[in-house]
Amino acid sequence: MTLQLLWFCVLAALWSGYFVLEGFDFGVGMLLPFVGRGERDRAVMLESIGPVWDGNEVWLVVAGAATFAAFPVWYATMFSGFYLALLLILVFLIFRAVGFEWRTKSDHARWRTFWTTTTIAASFAVPFLWGVALASLLGGVPLDSNGDYAGNLVDLFSLYSVTAGIAVVLLFAFHGATFLTLRTSGALCERVARAARLLAVPAAVVVTGFGVWTVAIAVDRNDKDVFPPILPAVLAVAALVGAALAAYRRRSGWSFAATAAAAILIVATLFTSLYPRVIVSRPNFGNSLSVSDAASSHYALVAISIVALILMPVVVLYQLWTYYVFRARLTGEEPEPPLKLVSGRAGGTPAG
Repeated sequence: MTLQLLWFCVLAALWSGYFVLEGFDFGVGMLLPFVGRGERDRAVMLESIGPVWDGNEVWLVVAGAATFAAFPVWYATMFSGFYLALLLILVFLIFRAVGFEWRTKSDHARWRTFWTTTTIAASFAVPFLWGVALASLLGGVPLDSNGDYAGNLVDLFSLYSVTAGIAVVLLFAFHGATFLTLRTSGALCERVARAARLLAVPAAVVVTGFGVWTVAIAVDRNDKDVFPPILPAVLAVAALVGAALAAYRRRSGWSFAATAAAAILIVATLFTSLYPRVIVSRPNFGNSLSVSDAASSHYALVAISIVALILMPVVVLYQLWTYYVFRARLTGEEPEPPLKLVSGRAGGTPAG
């Protein structure tokens, strides 16, 4: 395996990690108006991702940095041609982050409603735009003979890319529901489990259609054989069917694992369909940008490989530890005051 192919696979792995981890974060945000019956329910839902959501976004930062280091031409073409779309994503991510932090700064109903609505809107918009942007790499965008983007924002939106955006939204919503079944209890958990069952079928149907369409696009526009893209596409469908069955049987852990696998396999389908190119040019296929054309020098790839081997295990272990620490279910009950806890253990009242 060449270093160029290795880093193409590393990018696929980073996007997979982002889809799995931030996927349920976005899903929780989407479900706020549908399963949260009051401020306390919404607070519990946001509390379930509170300790981890910003850490999950590290995967996006690392994916962007890795693209810049390993494939600078790809990075330059995407960030110039997709500039407005990526700017919209950034704006929504900023408002989402601010919404998490500021909604509890005031007890005023309008204040909390505004920031909750902002979080909900961003949770829908960002996955949709990521689906559109990533699918456009395969669906084809206008590039000139120098590999520069020659279109505008509208050129990113085709029936295929919009379908990709909807598929990602439904997948993340289903993924978020399965996550909440593991992190909540009581009536809220029951409503979340019901939402997971309702989302299972439409998510499976739309993602299946997107997977089939992706393989067809790869064959028609990217000069690919049906295999290997068909393999991760079929496995993604199987994972979602398994997630649906597990959701109906109330096997929360299996359902969450299956939706996570589906998120990984959707990314694998896109990247497998895209290789050996990083951006397909349409209508002039000859202007497509290939992995070899977009990659850094061999020396640079060796250097960043050494750095990645040192730092990536640290990042993964830290995140695993974070999820272990915050593994308990949330009951939605207010914690007892510390003095009361001390009093109860001591068998008396604290000295006043």
